Amino acid sequence: MSENSVLVSYQNVNIYHDRAIALADVSFDIQEGEFLYLIGRTGSGKSSLIRTFYAEIPVTEGEASICGFDLKNLSGSDIPFLRRKLGIIFQDFQLLNNQTAFENLDFVLRATGWENKQSREARIAEVLTEVGLADKTLQYPQRMSGGEQQRLVIARAMLNNPSLIIADEPTGNLDPDTSDEIMKILITINREHNTAIIMATHNYQLIDRNPARILKVEDKSVLTEKGIVINRPAS
Repeated sequence: MSENSVLVSYQNVNIYHDRAIALADVSFDIQEGEFLYLIGRTGSGKSSLIRTFYAEIPVTEGEASICGFDLKNLSGSDIPFLRRKLGIIFQDFQLLNNQTAFENLDFVLRATGWENKQSREARIAEVLTEVGLADKTLQYPQRMSGGEQQRLVIARAMLNNPSLIIADEPTGNLDPDTSDEIMKILITINREHNTAIIMATHNYQLIDRNPARILKVEDKSVLTEKGIVINRPAS
């Protein structure tokens, strides 16, 4: 991946949660278009690290940049612009259950400055087709399976053509076959759009089947696992 540039860079970053240090001296880079995994035990600090990516937890010590934004010197007015560069996939979906699939996506586009209705409709059609939900436009989330809801969440994450997708346990609530389907979608997005993806997961079988570089959170540190393929997952 030498032809790509650094998208995320953390150098000697200390991350705090409730005034206590959660992770110390964190240093790693993520390249444009890279796919990698974030692993670690529950409570190890993975969520704290992820929350620094979209500036929910501020970076006050060390140096950190993401998608061209300096996290240490990020102003409050810049946070919405940073977040438009990111797509976030939550384990618990966080969908609006009283709105259709289309309305869930349209809400995000309107909130992020898409004023033209036809442009919004076209973009929604594109992302729903890409995740295999072209026929679910008017479906409500509570009438969808867990896998379909996660596909909708992925579609939502893709709306603004993010440089980086942060997937927080995207298969955690899904059965093995559905988990494999979700992985195939993420791998396709990674390869076809050159979108970097960092995926937090406890599913080591998925990692074995789709090897990529691993960041391991352990003992308040972030370690790069050795002996792991550093390119995108194999098909």
